[in-house]
Amino acid sequence: MASRLLSAVVFFGLSLSALNAQYRSNPDSVFENSAFKPGEWLKFRVHYGIFNASYATLHLTSETLGNTQVYHVVGSGKTTGLASVFFKVDDQYESYFGKADGRPYRFIRKIDEGGYTRDVEINFDYSQNKALYHDKKKEKKMQFDIAYSIQDLISAFYYLRNAYQASDLVEGEDLELDVLFDDDGIFTFRLKYLGIETLKTKFGKVECLKFRPVVQSGRVFKEEESLSLWVSNDKNKIPIRIQADLLVGSIKADLEAYNSLKNQFKIILD
Repeated sequence: MASRLLSAVVFFGLSLSALNAQYRSNPDSVFENSAFKPGEWLKFRVHYGIFNASYATLHLTSETLGNTQVYHVVGSGKTTGLASVFFKVDDQYESYFGKADGRPYRFIRKIDEGGYTRDVEINFDYSQNKALYHDKKKEKKMQFDIAYSIQDLISAFYYLRNAYQASDLVEGEDLELDVLFDDDGIFTFRLKYLGIETLKTKFGKVECLKFRPVVQSGRVFKEEESLSLWVSNDKNKIPIRIQADLLVGSIKADLEAYNSLKNQFKIILD
């Protein structure tokens, strides 16, 4: 459960992909005026019915990978309380992506979900236009052909926060982004922009951009359009809420805490 919700929290960022075409035409431009800075930390509380099921966090730092200056993001998700008694989850995702261009250079996925484990690393080689996939548990290695615009699950969130202006979004329009994070290969993530909506949060009222991604129905979600996402309509563009109807019950994740935002977090005062 926490793994799915951590992924969903990251997909909040995917909902910002209005200018994916801009990235293909001028990929180095999107990080000139970054929406975030090293030290940024986001925490989300996940509710399943009346229970707090888990917490997910995203922490951004600055590092050097080889000769490349990169941001390093660690995303973690853990079940808590009664949920951990029935299904214990301890997941971690990491991404190293370029400060200058936002391209992913390394992606790590380590998960433990009720005894089901994965230990995966993907390295992106742009000189060869290849992604090198290594499943360390199964000792399985694969190669994928990639384009300049490829993203991993985590880097996509941060790249897309820089890649659009809210005024460029068209209500009702479907958006797409290519992502690689598992041995299934590159997939195209699709979503629809639904407009502006104000949410009541623990911080106060927040004006948000609302999106609805197209997800696979029948396995986890009830219908293809059963997942809704809200992102702050300010310069930070951070996830505020995700809500989903599952095959059994419903689930919601809310922004619980934050630190070291680059820009002022806008709260509507009555």
